[in-house]
Amino acid sequence: MAAERGARRLLSTPSFWLYCLLLLGRRAPGAAAARSGSAPQSPGASIRTFTPFYFLVEPVDTLSVRGSSVILNCSAYSEPSPKIEWKKDGTFLNLVSDDRRQLLPDGSLFISNVVHSKHNKPDEGYYQCVATVESLGTIISRTAKLIVAGLPRFTSQPEPSSVYAGNNAILNCEVNADLVPFVRWEQNRQPLLLDDRVIKLPSGMLVISNATEGDGGLYRCVVESGGPPKYSDEVELKVLPDPEVISDLVFLKQPSPLVRVIGQDVVLPCVASGLPTPTIKWMKNEEALDTESSERLVLLAGGSLEISDVTEDDAGTYFCIADNGNETIEAQAELTVQAQPEFLKQPTNIYAHESMDIVFECEVTGKPTPTVKWVKNGDMVIPSDYFKIVKEHNLQVLGLVKSDEGFYQCIAENDVGNAQAGAQLIILEHAPATTGPLPSAPRDVVASLVSTRFIKLTWRTPASDPHGDNLTYSVFYTKEGIARERVENTSHPGEMQVTIQNLMPATVYIFRVMAQNKHGSGESSAPLRVETQPEVQLPGPAPNLRAYAASPTSITVTWETPVSGNGEIQNYKLYYMEKGTDKEQDVDVSSHSYTINGLKKYTEYSFRVVAYNKHGPGVSTPDVAVRTLSDVPSAAPQNLSLEVRNSKSIMIHWQPPAPATQNGQITGYKIRYRKASRKSDVTETLVSGTQLSQLIEGLDRGTEYNFRVAALTINGTGPATDWLSAETFESDLDETRVPEVPSSLHVRPLVTSIVVSWTPPENQNIVVRGYAIGYGIGSPHAQTIKVDYKQRYYTIENLDPSSHYVITLKAFNNVGEGIPLYESAVTRPHTVPDPTPMMPPVGVQASILSHDTIRITWADNSLPKHQKITDSRYYTVRWKTNIPANTKYKNANATTLSYLVTGLKPNTLYEFSVMVTKGRRSSTWSMTAHGTTFELVPTSPPKDVTVVSKEGKPKTIIVNWQPPSEANGKITGYIIYYSTDVNAEIHDWVIEPVVGNRLTHQIQELTLDTPYYFKIQARNSKGMGPMSEAVQFRTPKADSSDKMPNDQASGSGGKGSRLPDLGSDYKPPMSGSNSPHGSPTSPLDSNMLLVIIVSVGVITIVVVVIIAVFCTRRTTSHQKKKRAACKSVNGSHKYKGNSKDVKPPDLWIHHERLELKPIDKSPDPNPIMTDTPIPRNSQDITPVDNSMDSNIHQRRNSYRGHESEDSMSTLAGRRGMRPKMMMPFDSQPPQQSVRNTPSTDTMPASSSQTCCTDHQDPEGATSSSYLASSQEEDSGQSLPTAHVRPSHPLKSFAVPAIPPPGPPTYDPALPSTPLLSQQALNHHIHSVKTASIGTLGRSRPPMPVVVPSAPEVQETTRMLEDSESSYEPDELTKEMAHLEGLMKDLNAITTA
Repeated sequence: MAAERGARRLLSTPSFWLYCLLLLGRRAPGAAAARSGSAPQSPGASIRTFTPFYFLVEPVDTLSVRGSSVILNCSAYSEPSPKIEWKKDGTFLNLVSDDRRQLLPDGSLFISNVVHSKHNKPDEGYYQCVATVESLGTIISRTAKLIVAGLPRFTSQPEPSSVYAGNNAILNCEVNADLVPFVRWEQNRQPLLLDDRVIKLPSGMLVISNATEGDGGLYRCVVESGGPPKYSDEVELKVLPDPEVISDLVFLKQPSPLVRVIGQDVVLPCVASGLPTPTIKWMKNEEALDTESSERLVLLAGGSLEISDVTEDDAGTYFCIADNGNETIEAQAELTVQAQPEFLKQPTNIYAHESMDIVFECEVTGKPTPTVKWVKNGDMVIPSDYFKIVKEHNLQVLGLVKSDEGFYQCIAENDVGNAQAGAQLIILEHAPATTGPLPSAPRDVVASLVSTRFIKLTWRTPASDPHGDNLTYSVFYTKEGIARERVENTSHPGEMQVTIQNLMPATVYIFRVMAQNKHGSGESSAPLRVETQPEVQLPGPAPNLRAYAASPTSITVTWETPVSGNGEIQNYKLYYMEKGTDKEQDVDVSSHSYTINGLKKYTEYSFRVVAYNKHGPGVSTPDVAVRTLSDVPSAAPQNLSLEVRNSKSIMIHWQPPAPATQNGQITGYKIRYRKASRKSDVTETLVSGTQLSQLIEGLDRGTEYNFRVAALTINGTGPATDWLSAETFESDLDETRVPEVPSSLHVRPLVTSIVVSWTPPENQNIVVRGYAIGYGIGSPHAQTIKVDYKQRYYTIENLDPSSHYVITLKAFNNVGEGIPLYESAVTRPHTVPDPTPMMPPVGVQASILSHDTIRITWADNSLPKHQKITDSRYYTVRWKTNIPANTKYKNANATTLSYLVTGLKPNTLYEFSVMVTKGRRSSTWSMTAHGTTFELVPTSPPKDVTVVSKEGKPKTIIVNWQPPSEANGKITGYIIYYSTDVNAEIHDWVIEPVVGNRLTHQIQELTLDTPYYFKIQARNSKGMGPMSEAVQFRTPKADSSDKMPNDQASGSGGKGSRLPDLGSDYKPPMSGSNSPHGSPTSPLDSNMLLVIIVSVGVITIVVVVIIAVFCTRRTTSHQKKKRAACKSVNGSHKYKGNSKDVKPPDLWIHHERLELKPIDKSPDPNPIMTDTPIPRNSQDITPVDNSMDSNIHQRRNSYRGHESEDSMSTLAGRRGMRPKMMMPFDSQPPQQSVRNTPSTDTMPASSSQTCCTDHQDPEGATSSSYLASSQEEDSGQSLPTAHVRPSHPLKSFAVPAIPPPGPPTYDPALPSTPLLSQQALNHHIHSVKTASIGTLGRSRPPMPVVVPSAPEVQETTRMLEDSESSYEPDELTKEMAHLEGLMKDLNAITTA
């Protein structure tokens, strides 16, 4: 193995490969000469080559025992074979006459029968292998230490002890450190088998964890080191039963500081005892260690920590924490990791000529820092004037001579070990001159300038070459009496002067000059003897230079008078410079101290002092560095950002303040946060100075929080950042799976870059942490770049022109990466000039104008401030919707800074981006803007309408359907129409309202064996859509089980029994039966109770009409004029005045409030009443009018309508042969900027009896009412409204009115008020509508039904101008005619 390691090291040595190059190409001499300075060779000259000479195997540190044999390996390679010798403790061993030590053939040292005693240790020591090749040189190996284990001695003996079952126990046995490997344990005089529960620590200590009864017995430790075994005291370990009593937690063995070398194993002992039995955990530098998943960290029996193959990163402070549930104790120890010397740069072989200067480089690392020494041919190099150590470890040899040739070795050594690396120096002979004349000696060599430490020489050209333009010169110089010459060459041909630096004062030097031409070196000039000037009597350096920081902005410097003043000191100059800059400043000082103010806080400065006497400046002192004191930071942290993680946590990120403003070591950061709505409740958190992010947890859902961060030093807290806000999620996003594929990917190739832009995945409910962009030529897996989740574009730089790149984009989160999206692009050719791209438009905004129109606006930073376009640029607007995902972009060009996009789909999210083009230059696409068009009434009916019979209930059917294909908004409800006559007018069909999130509905109490026709109509916030095609369904034939108890009449609840069959032309009165279908049900002679109830109802109506007539005659002529104006606009409301104009309501209105009572409080509920609860708002059903398309901003207003909703379903379930209920329609959709808009209920001339009736509701609210009820109305009811069918003032509410084409009136000064807020006001405005309840049979004369309408949004502070309203006498005459018809029907029933 040693030979293999040596071979591998040989192959990695630069000298080996250089030798191979020499053998192959014979070009190394020229290359080395170039490195060394110059080595001119003539063609064909004989060049010496470097000789491979190195160690294959070097000795290593060895541990032995007395009387054993040891081999210290050593093997060297060279041609011819080297001579191997050994040194011990620096002295050569005489192995010829030594009978115990002998040299093996490969050069290894064999020592037999190692001798070691207390007073005689001849074999222990430091050994070194020396290899020598005659006429070549000598190399020495690294030093190896031979340790001989001493005589066994116990520094501590095991002691008798006891342990409770299940607890831990230890037995000490400490011996000499070199004998630890030879220690073993015995139990009851038998070798103890170690396992995971019973272990031996490196110190020899025995640890028994989870003691059992079998662990009891006699123990002793044995040391076997070659001689007879040595035994320790034998002690007894008793295992006691578990007392089930809590005992104190104590450490049996604590960790102690350890020093290990990289690559070794280390065990940090830690054993604790107590009841309950403790558990051990480890921490390093306040971070918990995971011993379960780590391969290098193992928790041994008892809790000790073993670290295998120690690295430098393992160094630190380790904490052993013992916890048994009742208490916790901890102990700590420092682990120091050392490293043997290693070479970062080894010396290399050098060719050189005599008189040249060379440098052998050597760079080493290790811990502790190694010391370096140089050896030449096995002998230590002693630094001198010509052998110098430069740049810490490099060896510089000045003025080479022939004897300097040989092998030089750099030896690095520290406490852990040592290493060596060597190189060969070859001194080349000057090549013989080629054929041709050589220059003669330069003439007139003189010293033109002589100073203390340099001399300038000049000369004239040789006589043989008067011009001398192609001559170079070499100046050789040496101290007088020294044979070692140095050389200095001129810098360029023809130069005839040179300055010799670094000379000694008052010293005689000998100079000579030689000229060279292309044929070689010529004659040397005569020697010139020159003596340098003596040193001027200048001051020496000022001693005891000290500097200390007096404050964060000042430093005080002190010094003493120079020892060698050489005359009176006149003054001092203090130089100082900020570290890291080149600008040195100075100040004149006459005393021995000075304080410099105005320095930067917590900044390092260097200082030096120069003393001045009459001769000038003296010798400068060495630099002294000191740092100003720290202070609180003067600036806030930078780049504060917030990342909402989930509904209860926010991650906050920041960067430290600018280095110039930190003013000290940042020791921590203070995070303050609060709810945006509670500015006094501030929470504060401190984090360490190295931490640049913090997860704030425990926050409330859907809540906005403000955050700010401040930096801390030991001096205090600096300024904080501005408040930054973020809102937690209402619900947590999903991170149990990877994100979906991004919805789009676009690439724009340039010459050497590709601009990539994308949009996020459509499913926004999955967490996206970022995006991974992969790209490469032909494959996207060459390189990968990850960007933040907020980023929507990225520019891939440094690409090759005219190359085909494949690009992939994947969204990722903590679970992993999602499905990639691929795109390819070919970069533009390099020959085509790439115009500089323009800046993309900024501030792109999408303003929603209607259901199909969005206005896009933007700004152009490349335009002047007034944003006026004066050139030929144009803008391209593109837009698309992500549903479906493969939708392509649409484009349009614009020459202004806005564009109107039309023809969009209603209620659809679009994304828009803009680019600018000017000539051949185009920008990238701007950041995307998003906008959702307004809703529109559904343009398609509900689909897939099916009707099935309910099992077990033949009178009940179930209607199923699917939402419309073109809903154009959120479906808020459905209306089911059904009839036995498919050709009947739609207002004569029975209706059933259904809430928008339901797709199925039950209809009960149908007539058996009867065909029914069903249609469904959908509505959204904008109004009603078209009806579906009629679906026919025949109910099953009679079944004895279809009669249910709920079919019986209930007078208290307002339920009527089924009417007798009175013929196809018979129509029941409106106050009669509530049967949900129009078929006759029972004989006349069995339903006298119904006759009585109907009669009472008719009489009540007559009384009400009489009272109304009386009230009507009290109206003033002024009010009649108002009504005439109201009728002229077909029933439009004109609101005027305020709450002071409101007068008490007339009796007709009160009558309506008493009669139109919701029937949701019946004591006998019908199950169908709860089938269709419809949560209404003010936009549930609205007429289709022109004013809706002009509404830019809309707000959905809701009101409390549960009671009225239930009443609607109840009424629908109880009606007989007429429509089931009056649908509440908004008289006006909510608008933010519209006031006094005329009513959308268009009334024809035949409906002139309908007008506006205003009254004040003293109870604060009015609910929808129905004629079938006579109970009082609850004051908490909400305010539904009803629209009037234009064909007749008393027809069904099911069909909304067609609006007039008149435009709305805008009043921006009047703000919009939600309907809910209006209900709380004291002033209520109601619009009186008229409607009739139709039937499935013949049409009946209409009767007036007054339904209070909800106040419109723009009516917050306005009332109707008329405080009272009533019908004209001719209108009442018509109503009396209707009542007469009803009385005839009652007479017919009575007579029957």
